[in-house]
Amino acid sequence: MATKIPVTVITGFLGSGKTSIIRHLLQNNQGRRIAVLVNEFGELGIDGELLKSCQICPEDEIEANQETQNNNNIFELTNGCLCCTVQEEFYPTMRELIKRRDSIDYIIIETSGLALPKPLVKAFRWQEIRNAATVDAVITVVDCAAVAAGTFASDLDAIAAQRQEDDSLEHETPLQELFEDQLACADLVILNKTDLVDSETQAQVLELVKNELPRVVKIVSSDYGKLDPSILLGFAAAVEDNLDSRPSHHDTEEDHDHDDEINSTHVILDRTFDPEKLQSRLEKLAQEQEIYRIKGFVAVANKPMRLVMQGVGNRFDKFYDRPWKLEEAKQTSLVFIGRNLQSSEIESQLVSL
Repeated sequence: MATKIPVTVITGFLGSGKTSIIRHLLQNNQGRRIAVLVNEFGELGIDGELLKSCQICPEDEIEANQETQNNNNIFELTNGCLCCTVQEEFYPTMRELIKRRDSIDYIIIETSGLALPKPLVKAFRWQEIRNAATVDAVITVVDCAAVAAGTFASDLDAIAAQRQEDDSLEHETPLQELFEDQLACADLVILNKTDLVDSETQAQVLELVKNELPRVVKIVSSDYGKLDPSILLGFAAAVEDNLDSRPSHHDTEEDHDHDDEINSTHVILDRTFDPEKLQSRLEKLAQEQEIYRIKGFVAVANKPMRLVMQGVGNRFDKFYDRPWKLEEAKQTSLVFIGRNLQSSEIESQLVSL
């Protein structure tokens, strides 16, 4: 019987650093053949693009589009919270990956910020999946600075926006309980963004996390998600077989109403921007409108590389991730998530810059 494909589930709130951790893992995969499932949010697949830009996959795989996705190592699941759309979203994708099991060493699943790990892990008990794949580990990423502040996530409004826009989401839970659920299912906890707190605060967060864990779990610290792959892979925990030891507040949930005022929009412009001026304009827009999250790619004049720009609350990060391809349009594409967004005003503000 063929060896089961080990699957690592990476969970954590919006902005905790899950994508950065996976990106570093792909860039330092040590020859491992890794497939990634991304539970994306918003109309443009920014997180999926960030992972594809690691330049690990062959060029013909990176360029595969949605219609030929079975030839791609990055799968973007965009139809809602993964724990609530297991049958519709996750199952068909896993079936495709299982067909390619001879060419895959590991599967990484990045859940959305509101996903509960346990319902997803339960899907690995389904016969067709159980025979071919096993959950190697659940890894929970903790935003150290946000937990120290008592908010658990760096931008509560962005979390609310993500929760309300996702019509498939079947659970509305306090962040404290969701935080506890993510920890309760974990085989490894990563205290991320430790560079934003002092050593005393980090020690306090570590103690808080330990107190929330229902059993002994390894805890590691990270700056910018830079961890050796050997820390993240190879647990052989077979999580699907021992879920009873991973208690959850949310094994059963009721439907809830959604706020139709929460929406996302995107802007694509065939032009370049000065990064500092663009960030200043985006900060101004975030003050004028209820914009919770901004993320995307920016074309910069006389720069051969694509600039990644991300904003959560009042905090913006930017870095160059890869060179523009010869056949690729040097466009600026940004996704905005917020309440009652005025798309035309956002675009006109950027066009006039």
